[in-house]
Amino acid sequence: MIRNLSDQSQDFIAGVRDVTPLAFGVAIYGLAFGLLAAQAGMDGMQTGVMGAVVFAGSSQIVAVERIVAGAGAYAALIAGIALNLRIFLITASLRSEFKERPLWQMLLGVHLAGDENWALLHAKRAGGGKAGYWYLVGAGLCLMLVWLLTTVSGASFAQALPEPRALGLDFAFAAAFIAILRSLCRRASDVLPWGFSIAASATLVLLTPIEPSWALALGGALGAGVAGVWSHA
Repeated sequence: MIRNLSDQSQDFIAGVRDVTPLAFGVAIYGLAFGLLAAQAGMDGMQTGVMGAVVFAGSSQIVAVERIVAGAGAYAALIAGIALNLRIFLITASLRSEFKERPLWQMLLGVHLAGDENWALLHAKRAGGGKAGYWYLVGAGLCLMLVWLLTTVSGASFAQALPEPRALGLDFAFAAAFIAILRSLCRRASDVLPWGFSIAASATLVLLTPIEPSWALALGGALGAGVAGVWSHA
């Protein structure tokens, strides 16, 4: 029992240690999200609660961006969900880690699973290292802490400014998406689903009367489908 706890602790600490360099990147677009969440009328507490409950950076960003653009709550929700469909693929690949675990551990693992800690787990295994459930959780909790601290700080700071747009802070969303895209595209094959999503969304916006929020949601869903098919090809 003691040995098992020791192994779990070492796995947890290794996850925190390995993800720390990536946490600096999360902090950058966390601040960007916080600054612009304030433009949607969210204060520091609301931003923090959203981050703790949802904990999906790209989905939170696109949902709040849709609200700022005046698309409405339903369009924002659907756009955020569509962009985060890749999480289904991520959690599906972790089924062996969740097998026979208590329900609370399964829910915790699913909630904390993200691009960075998922990629680190598989990269460490590919290199011959040991990484399991608690490695995933340790890295995920580290990222969540950084995300909450930076998003709340950004929202609180923006509320103290008379006009954030006057300082050019409205570009922060674009900068955040660039950072996210760069972190997600690790191989040449990653370009295919992203390119398909962009092409589908652009086609719908330019050639149909569909509202851009719905075009973004459909493009994201189609891209996720292409990624799923491509990964099993």
